[in-house]
Amino acid sequence: MEISTLATYHCLAFVWYFFVAYSITHVRTEERPSEVFLYGGQWKYLTVLNLVLQAVFYGVSFLADVLRLIKKLRCAKCIISSRDLLFSVLAFPVSTFVSISFWTLYTYNRELVYPKSLDGIIPLWLNHAMVSKKHPCLSQRRETLSFLSLPRVLWIYSVTGEWVYPLFALFSPAGLAAFFAGSLAIVISFYNFGEFLNRMIWGQSKKKKKK
Repeated sequence: MEISTLATYHCLAFVWYFFVAYSITHVRTEERPSEVFLYGGQWKYLTVLNLVLQAVFYGVSFLADVLRLIKKLRCAKCIISSRDLLFSVLAFPVSTFVSISFWTLYTYNRELVYPKSLDGIIPLWLNHAMVSKKHPCLSQRRETLSFLSLPRVLWIYSVTGEWVYPLFALFSPAGLAAFFAGSLAIVISFYNFGEFLNRMIWGQSKKKKKK
């Protein structure tokens, strides 16, 4: 794919995620009080934090494309390395986990992750924009993974006595630990799957270039 085409795509994706993140931060929750926004507001939800993550990722990707277009290859190389690290460690696995886990639980029992009380606060299109995502495959070089939302979830519970997601209240302490461990295992599997796809796509691309 041409660099100019990639730059256009990354620019549009950045604008989209920035717009969605901006929209969710301007939801006027004070007009419709809801227990789900106590302590931390929208920012306690992984879906919302993921919007910012995607906006940053596509912004960095667009910057890398621009630097390549203007032939600033040394700077571009540094930005590309940062982009690949961001993608492999957070953007792809976290976004995939958010989308799949949300819609699976929503289909089973929406009250576990997205109570009906939110319907009057968050427009339907905004909900879909937050949790329905697709990402391109990029070159990846790191084998680390961060699951950074767990300490925040536990901190909010210790302060408020309420779980970020009603689902967590259904578990015993041992069951909750098993759930978090299972969730981490799923995220790691998504990371490994992304690595597999990248080896297939970019490995074949490199072979063609050598030929």
